[in-house]
Formats: sequence, C-alpha cells, structure tokens
Amino acid sequence: MVKEICQLLDKNELCANIINVVATEAVVNAIKHASTADPDTCVKIIINVSDKELSINVYDSGHGFDLSSIPDPDFNPDNLVDTGRGIFVIKSLMDSVAYKKTDGGNVLEMKKKLAC
Repeated sequence: MVKEICQLLDKNELCANIINVVATEAVVNAIKHASTADPDTCVKIIINVSDKELSINVYDSGHGFDLSSIPDPDFNPDNLVDTGRGIFVIKSLMDSVAYKKTDGGNVLEMKKKLAC
C-alpha cells in the first residue's frame, strides 16, 4: 500500500521503500509490545498524504513508553541481537517521530517530507 501511495505521488522507489520499512516496523512493534496477550486489542494505522509531507500514525492501547528512554542499539559485533533496532530505524529514516498518550491509548506519530 505504501509503495502505491508514493507511486501516486510520483515519488521514487527509495522513498517508497523507506516508508514501507517504517510503517511495517511501527505496526509490528505496536502488535508485539502494546497488544500483549489480548486478542481483542486493536492497532490502528492512519496514513495522511499532502503534496509536501506524509504522516503515519500508529495507535495502540498499551501502557506506552518513553521514546527518549530507548537507547540506540549496540552495533558491536560481539553484542548483536536480533531485536531492539526498530525505534532506531524509524528515527533514522523519518524527519520527526513522537510518541504520545491519547484518549484510550497511545500514538506513534511519524512524519516524512516528500522530497526523498
């Protein structure tokens, strides 16, 4: 779906791939960390596109977390693990990232200028 959005906006493949990675990572994190064991928990994603900016908001009903408390991953080859790089990847690829409390949950707000 994200690739189709970028194609409609006449954006390049690199932009589409960046947005695809970020949207996928954010939704997977919300499902894995916010929905825990409750199968009735919903994760919602809203994508808004304008001429100059794309915003991706991922809503969850979990306990939330402090975005600034997530450390950058350790890239030392002796300490590499398979997890723990999602927020780092999202912050690296997007222009702005914020995580906020909302009524009934949280939202991860990500914005990217469409000049990829």
